[in-house]
Amino acid sequence: MGVRNFFDRIEPNFTKGGKYEKLFPIYEMVESFLFTPKTVTTAAPHARSYVDMKRIMTYVVIATIPCIIMGLYNVGLQVNSAYETFPPSGWRAAIISALGIGFDASNPLANFAHGLLYFLPIYITTLVVGGIWEVIFATVRGHEVNEGFLVTSMLFALIMPPSAPLWQVALGISFGVVIGKEVFGGTGKNFLNPALTGRAFLYFAYPANMSGDTIWTPVDGFSGATALSVSSSAGYEQLAAQGMNWMNSFVGTVQGSIGETSALACLIGLCFLLITQIANWRLVVGCMAGMIGFTLLLNAIGSDSNPMFAMPWYWHFVVGGFAFGMVFMVTEPVSASHTNVGRYIYGALIGFMVVMIRVINPAFPEGMMLAILFGNVFAPLIDYFVIQANIKRRAKRHA
Repeated sequence: MGVRNFFDRIEPNFTKGGKYEKLFPIYEMVESFLFTPKTVTTAAPHARSYVDMKRIMTYVVIATIPCIIMGLYNVGLQVNSAYETFPPSGWRAAIISALGIGFDASNPLANFAHGLLYFLPIYITTLVVGGIWEVIFATVRGHEVNEGFLVTSMLFALIMPPSAPLWQVALGISFGVVIGKEVFGGTGKNFLNPALTGRAFLYFAYPANMSGDTIWTPVDGFSGATALSVSSSAGYEQLAAQGMNWMNSFVGTVQGSIGETSALACLIGLCFLLITQIANWRLVVGCMAGMIGFTLLLNAIGSDSNPMFAMPWYWHFVVGGFAFGMVFMVTEPVSASHTNVGRYIYGALIGFMVVMIRVINPAFPEGMMLAILFGNVFAPLIDYFVIQANIKRRAKRHA
């Protein structure tokens, strides 16, 4: 109650005519984070719903918790496993040693602690740099800081490699927020997913740090191959020789970006989003149908020169960022299609594109990021043709 009274007391300083009027977006951002907004509808029409922007964004962040937990554990597991061959080094190893936690890969606490030391700097950098851009644009435009950045910051941090330099993290989130969202008017007006836009910028600007075997180089002298890089060069049958079977790929104890490795964690988040009706199930069904259908076609065609033709659909589901992208990016309501039929088409297009990029384009072992951005571009066009078809059908029925 004391905190609420404090905010009520200082509010006149930030509202119009107040001493700190230009800082109102910062005041509103902190107040909205701590309390339910007190704005009410005062004129007709009255629309009542339990769903608001804050609730949607909060639910999405909650849905990422399984991916965060599994990501922390897996990063620590991979690093501690590497330390069995390479001596511990760096400031993270110094902190772990000082705390007496140790580097035992069979110790969950040691894995979580070590993973946290990789995740926190990336997330804090993302939150601070992206938050500054959000406040700047909100202040210049004179509107509130939108809660949508909480989701963007979390998703961006989870799709980054654990060894990514922090200056690249800052550059990527800046590009994603400014070019992917704010130049189009901010949250709700962007046609590209901001987190993926920033990640795509880093992918093309600094491919050595963002793709292939170099995506996992947190330990000096160690370079672990990701499942997709092994599959594209030698075939998915060789994954077992690298210590990757389907089950540990499904659970997420393999090399990869921080939050993308565990399909199991992604499915837990998907269940939560579907139960709370934040995610639309048609997008998920379309994406899975597109991926499975095109994979079965390629399996039937076969190729002696390209081992990726033989990869089954259930392997496509667990390797790379397919599960994470489908759950948290494909279902993103702003950049996806908004018609029911369009959602099936949009999801199927992404599912088809990710397999095509992975299998047919040898330059990109991972295709989910580019497939989703490709789908974002075509989402308005898909909705346009669906709506026009509905108009023609109703006009014909009326005639």
